[in-house]
Amino acid sequence: MTAVTTPAAPTPVEQIDRRNPNDRLRHRILGRNPLGLLFSAPYLVFVVAVFASPVIYAVWIAFHDFFFAAPGADVSYPFVGFANFVYAFSNAQVIQSFGNVGVFLLINVPLTVVLSLLLAAALNRVIHLRVFLRISFYVPYITASVALVGVWLFLFGGDGLVNNLLGPLAPNPSWLVNQSLAMPVIAVYVTWKQLGFYILLYLAALQNVPRELYEQASTDGAGAVRQFWSVTVPGVRPATLLVLLVSTVTGANLFTEPYLLTGGGPNGASNTPVYLMYQLGVEQGLPDVASAIGIVLVIGVLIIAWLQNRFAGGRD
Repeated sequence: MTAVTTPAAPTPVEQIDRRNPNDRLRHRILGRNPLGLLFSAPYLVFVVAVFASPVIYAVWIAFHDFFFAAPGADVSYPFVGFANFVYAFSNAQVIQSFGNVGVFLLINVPLTVVLSLLLAAALNRVIHLRVFLRISFYVPYITASVALVGVWLFLFGGDGLVNNLLGPLAPNPSWLVNQSLAMPVIAVYVTWKQLGFYILLYLAALQNVPRELYEQASTDGAGAVRQFWSVTVPGVRPATLLVLLVSTVTGANLFTEPYLLTGGGPNGASNTPVYLMYQLGVEQGLPDVASAIGIVLVIGVLIIAWLQNRFAGGRD
């Protein structure tokens, strides 16, 4: 008589009642293997210590009449509610800085996504000089901004190379002292400098696109352009979402480039919220107002990131 073996009992990970909202929530927080939280705990501690605690402290500062005092001084910081927010956003320079960074993002983010994807797709097909070309695109990203700014000042200064080549067609005032052109020039500069990083992200994503899809599309008569739109673009959609998020976050925190290229001018045309926070908090001694601007900036970036994640193919 043949013995009948009973199936093994499911592991604790599999014993999840999908109809129980508590089980679903616990599974969503802890994941399939709760042991992973133990291994990620050191990094979570680092994030809380380095990122979360300063943000919480900044929120506290934004709602109090805060100022810098000597170490050990016994001073009080009264609660002022939304007074710092009202004071900040009744200032025309603050509104202008948010508009400036909006112009920057409208130029930088689409340009970054399009150029990095096209160049990555082209580099992925290159056979000769592949390593040299990839490194040449990545070098500006790892080069110090001070060195690169010197090159761009040589190119776009009043007596720069670009103006000499354009001759009578050169803009007047020149690029970096022109209220209409200063921020677009900075956006192009940042796009060029960071392009190598995003190209690497797309190159990594392209390695996961099955070659069979291109072969099937070619068999069906699809040309290079049709293969790009029907195979490449959908295949790297997760990478596109990542590029959108990273370029948006880094662009919203723009500081170094306006500081070095234009000093926020002319007439605040290239000033940004982060640069203005530095001016108010450090130079003018108004850290409470600067914190209020920072809180609004963080909320705005989170909303934009959520919208991108919602409508660009990510999960909510």
